Amino acid sequence: MELFIISVLILASVIGLTFIVERGLALRAQKVIPTQVEAALETCRTEADVPMLRRICEQHPSPVSRLLILADKHRTWPRAENIGALETSARHEVSKLERGLVILEIVVGVAPLLGLVGTIYGLIILFGGMSDAGLGDSKEVAKGIAVALNSTLLGLLTAIPSLIAWSYYNKKVERFAVEMASLCENFLRTQYHSEK
Repeated sequence: MELFIISVLILASVIGLTFIVERGLALRAQKVIPTQVEAALETCRTEADVPMLRRICEQHPSPVSRLLILADKHRTWPRAENIGALETSARHEVSKLERGLVILEIVVGVAPLLGLVGTIYGLIILFGGMSDAGLGDSKEVAKGIAVALNSTLLGLLTAIPSLIAWSYYNKKVERFAVEMASLCENFLRTQYHSEK
């Protein structure tokens, strides 16, 4: 049982670390909102500038690039319909950015509970050893305490970094969603305004 608990905690730790690194690489600002796309959007003021923006978006694929290409593709639609299509697509892009965060959330919830199971198991060993051999067998007492403390420590060492990463990445995704919405809104405002 002790080996099983420790093995599951190590597996949870490896999974948590894998998703921490993967999300860290995927949620870099340059990957989500490339500076080249942002700069091109700043200079895109008229309908004549749109092909340049589209070309730069295609050269730098990212969530914001895909949203801007979609907004441009539907520019002939009424503004409200374009915004509706853009919002639907934005929800898909944000859900892609959130991919993997649920795994971190599960690790955050499960690791301390597994540590607690190990602690309880260690206490069972401790008190079971005491009832069989009395207080004279310090080896059994030490084994029970070691299992309890090791499980608790490993559970916390797994959960704490995952909790920090999960909170940080959640806020980062929220910030990216707001920035993407703002950039797309600015694009639509300039394009629909220039047509009037």
